[in-house]
Amino acid sequence: MSEAEKSIFRQKSDAGRDQIRNGWKVLRAHGPSQFQFWLIALLIGIAAGFAALLFRKGINALQWLAYGTEDMSHIHSFAATLPWYWVLSVPILGGLAVGLILHHFTPDARVRSVSDVIEGAALNEGRVERRVGVASALASLITLGTGGSSGREGPVVHLAGVISTWVSDKINANGITGRDLLGCAVAAAVSASFNAPIAGALFALEVVLRHFAVHAFAPIVIASVAGTVINRLAFGDITEFALPTSTALEFYVELPAFLLLGLICGLVATALMQAIFFADDFASHVQKRTGMPRWMRPAVAGALLGLLAIWFPHIIGVGYETTSAALTGQLIWHEAIVFVMLKVAAVAITIGGRMGGGVFSPSLMVGALTGLAFGLIATSIFPDVSGSHTLYALAGMGAVAAAVLGAPISTTLIVFELTGDWQTGLAVMVAVSMSTALGSRLVRRSFFLSQLDRRGIRLAAGPQAYLLGMFRVAKLMRKPDDPRAAPEDECWDLVEDGVYIDGNATLEAAMPIFDRSGARFIPVLTLGGEDQPPELWGALFHVDALKAYNRALAAVSEEEHS
Repeated sequence: MSEAEKSIFRQKSDAGRDQIRNGWKVLRAHGPSQFQFWLIALLIGIAAGFAALLFRKGINALQWLAYGTEDMSHIHSFAATLPWYWVLSVPILGGLAVGLILHHFTPDARVRSVSDVIEGAALNEGRVERRVGVASALASLITLGTGGSSGREGPVVHLAGVISTWVSDKINANGITGRDLLGCAVAAAVSASFNAPIAGALFALEVVLRHFAVHAFAPIVIASVAGTVINRLAFGDITEFALPTSTALEFYVELPAFLLLGLICGLVATALMQAIFFADDFASHVQKRTGMPRWMRPAVAGALLGLLAIWFPHIIGVGYETTSAALTGQLIWHEAIVFVMLKVAAVAITIGGRMGGGVFSPSLMVGALTGLAFGLIATSIFPDVSGSHTLYALAGMGAVAAAVLGAPISTTLIVFELTGDWQTGLAVMVAVSMSTALGSRLVRRSFFLSQLDRRGIRLAAGPQAYLLGMFRVAKLMRKPDDPRAAPEDECWDLVEDGVYIDGNATLEAAMPIFDRSGARFIPVLTLGGEDQPPELWGALFHVDALKAYNRALAAVSEEEHS
């Protein structure tokens, strides 16, 4: 190559680097264009799909080491052949490892899951905790690989959120872009986990973003398809569950039975959720009273699971083998009832014991068993007008899962995609609608929103409620040196009347004070110790609070209708 050619090559190379550098600056300063955004959505979908795939492979590998098989659909059959002391010790060791990971890498020794992703979408501009999220994913992988009775969708969804958060931080994405990228990651992770592209996209919109804005639909679908392709390249185009026979609905006469099944499933779903909350509260109480180290809590939960698994290995893992047995009618009535109660107890121990994992797969198992038990009764009472009892298992699977997730649309579709049976839509839709209607009134809309409500994050009531908690009084108040500040003597008069607020409070606490007092402004104080007088920071004016709140409501409405 001549000197002239080398010089031209260097000029072209330098120009290319300058264009890339300038493009990166523009991307960070002004956000991605539509084409760039769709390309980023595709890349996030691929990354989240591979993360879900590796997570599943990791569970399989750990199960092979612990139980001698990497086939999740036959895990309990292999565990039943192992010595009792092995079945007991594996969950204990897994729980101990989980406890140590959470103790050292999380501030509260709690695994992050879908509820934290929903919180990130609503309150943190589409961001989730990155370091804690990776630790949570590892803890959940160990939980599921060593006999924990939970599901893999929760940790996979949060792990996908970690990926989108990293990208959002790199490109300095605003709130709308960050939330859309989070939705893309979630859709791809769900699709890659369950080979369910339609349900994955709708799950991201219905559960995580909680709106169906048109601007978010296309990139989320792109990411969902990318995740599905990765799943099918690894496992082929197969469904998670195989139904051996057609489940035709007989003359529509059975529809009232599915209405009743939906109500029963709503109660069962509520019992599952309340059992988890009770177990969490009880374990926290015992931990506080006994002074148990927080890293020991998952190990104790593992011991309880191991004891159950000695006699009932069906509780181990996500429960696909038992779910498949229910969908194919291989269980009798009393087995279905017993396994429902055992699975509810096992899931409560796992999640209440802070071991990790999600609730979707367990809710599928509990729903399929509930539906099968109901179907066996219904078809025996009315044999002449009844179809297959396995149809009730299919409808029950969707009904319990929909009530737990608070996602009737995406759950209905994911049941179809998991089974490949699209001929029984009426039965599943009727049961899902009734269970969701009942379950949403017995808890805070869903398991995830109830979890957030227990932590004081009230997203279930909608933006008109949770937006107030996003504004700190100290950020909105007028300081004493402001030209429009409140008169200091009037502030102290209000303080003497008991009308004041702490600067660290939010509008959620301030607005009721305005309503009660009728004041134009509220003095903002910092309260010292017993011997220290309070210090006046400034005053929060009612009009400033209302302006900030109205702007936030307008921004949410604009995003949801764009």
